[in-house]
Amino acid sequence: MCHLYLARIVSFLTGRNILLATASPLSAQGPAPLPPVLPWSGKSAALIVKAGDPWITPAEASDFRTTPRYAEVRAWLDRLDAASPIVTVQNFGRTAEGRDMIYVRASKGGSGKPVVLVQGGIHAGEIDGKDAGLMLVRDIALRGKDSLLEKVDLVFVPIYNIDGHEQMSAYNFPHIRGPLEKGRDANARDIDLNRDYAKLDAPESRAMIALIRSLNPILYIDCHVSEGFDMQYDVTFTYAGWGKYARHRATADWLESRFGPTVAAALTDAGHSPIIYPSPIDTRHPDKGIRYSPEGPRYSTGYGDFVGMPTVLVENHMLKPYRQRVLGTYVLLEAALKIAAKDAARILVARAADRASRPTELLTRWKPAATPIGWIENFKGIAFDTYVSPASGREEQRWLGKPITFRMPVIGQTPTESVRLPKAWWVPREQTEVIERLSLHGIQFETIQTSKAQKLDRVRVINPKLSQPIEGRYPITARFEHYETDETMPRGSVRVPADQPLGLLAASLLEPESQDSFLAWGFFPEMLGPAPSTDAFVLAALGDRLLATNPAIKRRFDAKLRDEPGFAADPDARIAWLYAQAGPGHPYPLRYPIAREKNDG
Repeated sequence: MCHLYLARIVSFLTGRNILLATASPLSAQGPAPLPPVLPWSGKSAALIVKAGDPWITPAEASDFRTTPRYAEVRAWLDRLDAASPIVTVQNFGRTAEGRDMIYVRASKGGSGKPVVLVQGGIHAGEIDGKDAGLMLVRDIALRGKDSLLEKVDLVFVPIYNIDGHEQMSAYNFPHIRGPLEKGRDANARDIDLNRDYAKLDAPESRAMIALIRSLNPILYIDCHVSEGFDMQYDVTFTYAGWGKYARHRATADWLESRFGPTVAAALTDAGHSPIIYPSPIDTRHPDKGIRYSPEGPRYSTGYGDFVGMPTVLVENHMLKPYRQRVLGTYVLLEAALKIAAKDAARILVARAADRASRPTELLTRWKPAATPIGWIENFKGIAFDTYVSPASGREEQRWLGKPITFRMPVIGQTPTESVRLPKAWWVPREQTEVIERLSLHGIQFETIQTSKAQKLDRVRVINPKLSQPIEGRYPITARFEHYETDETMPRGSVRVPADQPLGLLAASLLEPESQDSFLAWGFFPEMLGPAPSTDAFVLAALGDRLLATNPAIKRRFDAKLRDEPGFAADPDARIAWLYAQAGPGHPYPLRYPIAREKNDG
């Protein structure tokens, strides 16, 4: 997940605009002229093996100018597997194009050891994690760092988005300084896998969730590279809900109080400059600050928060050289293994507490707080001037490579909408897409074998609108109206209780107001179809009777006439709407198919 961010500092150094210079030709850093490189040296440079070493990684062998393709990674790891009893390479799924998804397990044996799960290349152009992980696994297997595995096992997925990885081009991710060619952000179906943790449309996402469920890791690390603006920091990282917005507090507290300080200290000692990832309010107006906010389960970090799994997002700074970024990632991963091993028992207690908790509400909407919740003193930025770009026709930034510091406001969030969780959700047996995904997530449910009379909370969808297609779906936005009804749920209906370890995840998928609900992602297109029609004289007479005998429908009809001039002026739309409200013969139009079983009292 790479949010755009920018610390735009009006240049105090020149106080003037600069005209566009002639663009440079394709270079070793990529097709786009990038800002000046800050000088850097650090102790972590000693991690690189010398040329000619039999276990040099492909990236090291190229002096970090290039990154290896999938086949070369697989061959290198298979050779390491054959050379070391510590390392095993296994398949755990297949991509949309049929490639084997692989992970490396580094273990010194012993049953029941907790697992640290690390993945690279979910956005395949942000590939630092792959090359750092290869170096670290080699050093664990062959170079004396096997003590990292005394109390934990490492499971490393070098390339999550393999199909995107193999579509390498110098024009992918042109904002990232190296390697020369990079993969794409999305998979073969153009689905961003870091937007797919909740809806599970991609085979890669399904394989990863299955791996997570089988390993039950005590720590999950997702390696990325940032976008946005120049700054002095080279390695940034964060967690869902940083700054009090986590859904599950115990694991979040461990990340904030133990993981963050430990990793930051290790990076600093190795010569790097870490910070919690600064997510921007407005990239062109830095004075508006950086954002701390809740996250949904579409993201790796949000998913981890919803299921009580400590999850870290690494966001290396895109303008730092590839060599420096890979070394920083290595240091972070090694420090993560050490703190996970040291705190394994503490993490297990925190995870158990989160999974035993039973939240009663789900926050679904929020807005930026009116005033900052804090400040970052002496934020390490880079000065820039502006120039008028012939390409864009507007003023653009030119970063000058000159360090400055400034005071950065931190903007928190104010809740605007929450929903109270029901006792359970009822899913019709015909909603197989939904039931399948509940099962893939490991959400508990019961399929009833006999019909059951039940008082339910139903949801009517008001003014639904299709959004721009994205991530293989047509998302829907709407307002919702809840109403009570007495129904008999037929045999085969699926009841999903809220009282379970994954109850909050179930709520995020099944509550219509949730931004990551199946409804929000457009899983129920049948809701948007019209009711069956018939002759106008029949519909008009039926509508007249409804208006004369049903005050509730008349109130809603009058409000629609008042609020929607286009509807009021369309006779066919008016009688079609009334027909859709008439009786139980229209179960689909504008009715959310999943019902809510309300709590007693």
